[in-house]
Amino acid sequence: MRESGILYPIFSLPSRYGIGCLSKEAYEFVDFLKKSGQGYWQILPIGPTGYGDSPYQPFSAFAGNPYFVAPDKLIEEGLLMQDEADGMYFGNDEERVDYGALYNNRYDLLRIAFDRFMEKELDKTAGYKDFCKKEKYWLEDYCLFTALKKNFDGEAREKWEDGYRLRKPDVIKKAVKELREEMDFYAFIQYEFQRQWDALKEYAGRQNVKIIGDIPFYVSADGADLWAHPEVFLINEDGEPSVVAGCPPDAYSVTGQLWGNPIYDWKANAKDDYDWWIRRLKRSYELFDSVRIDHFHGFAEYYAIPAGDETAEKGNLVKGPGMDFFKVVFRELGDLSDFRLIAEDLGTLTEDNVKLLNDSNIPGMKVLQYAFTSWDSCYITHRHERHCVVYTGTHDNTPTRAWVEEIGDGDRDFTRRYLNSMNTDYGALVWDFIREAYRSVADLCIIPIQDYLVKGREARINYPGVAADNWQWRVKPGFLSDDLADSIRRLTEIYGRIPREKEDDCKQ
Repeated sequence: MRESGILYPIFSLPSRYGIGCLSKEAYEFVDFLKKSGQGYWQILPIGPTGYGDSPYQPFSAFAGNPYFVAPDKLIEEGLLMQDEADGMYFGNDEERVDYGALYNNRYDLLRIAFDRFMEKELDKTAGYKDFCKKEKYWLEDYCLFTALKKNFDGEAREKWEDGYRLRKPDVIKKAVKELREEMDFYAFIQYEFQRQWDALKEYAGRQNVKIIGDIPFYVSADGADLWAHPEVFLINEDGEPSVVAGCPPDAYSVTGQLWGNPIYDWKANAKDDYDWWIRRLKRSYELFDSVRIDHFHGFAEYYAIPAGDETAEKGNLVKGPGMDFFKVVFRELGDLSDFRLIAEDLGTLTEDNVKLLNDSNIPGMKVLQYAFTSWDSCYITHRHERHCVVYTGTHDNTPTRAWVEEIGDGDRDFTRRYLNSMNTDYGALVWDFIREAYRSVADLCIIPIQDYLVKGREARINYPGVAADNWQWRVKPGFLSDDLADSIRRLTEIYGRIPREKEDDCKQ
């Protein structure tokens, strides 16, 4: 069944509170998807972000981003007053997220809501208690980690006193007692996030829209996961990572890329039937209909760099868990090949990577911006297979308008000839590019929202390898018009990507 969808991060939604969140604008976008004939909404990771604001370096692999809790919903619940929300400064640029303003003020607003929550004794309700009990595996550790981080003025976990850093039982017991109220505050935020997320997901389901979530392959070194579950990772006698993640030197970087994430102890994970990973995936399928795993290559092989090195030059390629991991995943979660799991398989194609993708039968990605350097590119449309997802670009690419403007004359001429496009107007050429993705045999087609809006470099989400000024772009209010939805729907109908109505809808 052919379908299509739109890549649109939560933080890029318009809202009056400085960052996209689970407010009415999220529901309006679901309506836009329905009107435009789209069956999928793909987002980026929704975990709590830290230094650098990257959703791929979350403080927790299980928690939700506090910034996504919508003040409007808290007002509806009677936990906030409108003037309290309006009185907080969250930035004044409709098209950029001001993370500094959010960091300084968003928690103050959420704390007002928490105080009312406790005054009304809502923490004693069955809903809240059931949530805390159901998510106990990760919630208690995350809340304590976050409370300790605040207590240590935001310092990285590795700089904490040893008793806290290494989770000495007597120290942790004392910390829980002293920081209980602060921990309850963070549990409240996660409860509200869960309620708001569940409501949005349920609404999307009723509109026949499925949500594709995104989970990072690695976790942050400064996060609750390494701190609470060191047994999952390769650590030294001091409780710190012995090796860290990155990429080897190549034509783009003579010293490679040093990411710094802790690396999994796959042998220990296998002995435990990959329990932490299975729990993580089960949590993901509670939140999303489908999951894209970033850096899928890491399951086939990964690059391990000695901790403490300043470059990635002395790392080693190591075999990953391969199909042994996915056999356990499929046993626990069932068949995920029907686009319930999507592999981010971009980059170097090795024999091991290709074999794992084929053996697991998980669909990979075809990005058209990578296609027009060679007639034999694996990304070019005539080499696509049905069991994959085609994109014009991803969050790591520049919007297609900027790509068209910035590629060389030879590549641009090849692109025009391949698309059979005589358009010299770059905006029109972007729509020809979108049409090429739609006509691909790929069963699923995902287009970033920037390309539908024909945005340029100003709308780029992320510059890989650059630490600052990413993850900020937002859509201005009112930019998603009915005319745009109608144009997308016509394209979707022409290329047979309108989703089938759900069986229950057909019976009515």
